[in-house]
Amino acid sequence: QVQLVESGGGLVRAGGSLRLSCAASVTIFSIDGMGWYRQVHGEQRELVASITTAGITNYGDSVKGRCTISRDNAKVYLQMNSLKPEDTAVYYCNIRGRREWFSSTSDYWGQGTQVTVSS
Repeated sequence: QVQLVESGGGLVRAGGSLRLSCAASVTIFSIDGMGWYRQVHGEQRELVASITTAGITNYGDSVKGRCTISRDNAKVYLQMNSLKPEDTAVYYCNIRGRREWFSSTSDYWGQGTQVTVSS
C-alpha cells in the first residue's frame, strides 16, 4: 500500500513562508506526475501546483508567483512565500503513477497537513 507522508505545515503570520514536503512510503514503479492540492472545510479541493516527470509545472491562479513546486525522485516539495490568510487550508500531496509494472495508474494521496496563516 502506498502512503504519502507530508510535513512542514503549521501556523505562520501573513507574509511568512512555509515549505511542505511529501515522500512516498514505498518505491513506486512509475510516476506520471506529482502535485499539491488544498481544501477548506466545506469547499472543493483545488490545485495548488503540479509538476510532471519532465519538470513542467502548473500553478493555481491564486498562488502564481508566490509558490514553487519541485521534486526529487519520489519526493515533492512546495515552497510557499508571501502567505495570506486565504491560503489557510489543509494541503494534500498527490502522486499519480503505477505502484508496480502491472498496476494500473492510480492517484495516491497524503493524509493532509494543516496550514494556517494569521493576519
